[in-house]
Amino acid sequence: MTQIELIRERLAVLSPQTLEIRDDSAQHAGHAGAAGGGGHYWLTIVSEQFAGKPAIARHRMIYSALGELMRGPIHALSIQAFTPEEL
Repeated sequence: MTQIELIRERLAVLSPQTLEIRDDSAQHAGHAGAAGGGGHYWLTIVSEQFAGKPAIARHRMIYSALGELMRGPIHALSIQAFTPEEL
C-alpha cells in the first residue's frame, strides 16, 4: 500500500466528501526531513465533521486520524480543511 493510500484509508474516519492528497516529497529532496525518510504531503479535505470547529481543531482531528504516520512516514503535511458550506 502506498503512503497516499494509507493516508486516504486513515482519513476515511472523517467521512470526507472530498479528499485530495498530493505527495510533494520530490520537491524537498535534500531537506533534513526527507533525509530521514519522512514524506511531504499536501491535503485538501472537505467534511461535515469540521462544522463549528476552528482550524486548529480540524487539524487536530486530522493528526489524530493519521496517528503514528505523523511521527515518521509523514514529515510535513500542508492542510486545507473545509466544511461543504465553506466551498
